[in-house]
Amino acid sequence: MNKKIVVMGVSGCGKSVIAKKLAQHYMFPFFDGDDFHPQENVDKMGNGMALNDEDRGSWLFKLNHIINKNDSLVLSCSALTQAHRDQLKRGNDGVQFVYLKGSRDLIWSRLKLRTGHYFTGEAMLESQLETLVEPSAGEAIAVDIDHSIEDIVNLSIALLDCKKYT
Repeated sequence: MNKKIVVMGVSGCGKSVIAKKLAQHYMFPFFDGDDFHPQENVDKMGNGMALNDEDRGSWLFKLNHIINKNDSLVLSCSALTQAHRDQLKRGNDGVQFVYLKGSRDLIWSRLKLRTGHYFTGEAMLESQLETLVEPSAGEAIAVDIDHSIEDIVNLSIALLDCKKYT
């Protein structure tokens, strides 16, 4: 069974945690999109500055290459806009998106507890929320993050395995 799954959403929604669990379930390789940002992007975000589409261009190109060279994988990536998702899908129509959706307050409460990550500050979250163009129901599986990790993973698996999404 081949699947290419992108777990998407703003920073702090749980992309990496959920994507790792999905990769374990399916026994697919896991790639954390954050690991592929050029150093300039990491430095910019570390200084509290939001990325723009120009900053994200080479990063999305790298992620698209990873998607296309793997038969199956789980990737965590913000994929904030339709253009970003289109770039990730370029050359491969089989990409399935899992959109981790939550309230601003819930996500901010999680980000405040995060340590050792370059994405910091409420202004950065606000920028991502302003940039976010939520995917349509036909484009992604939307999963509410106001549940346990186990429930989020189980619902994601059930929906990914549903014929409607395969």
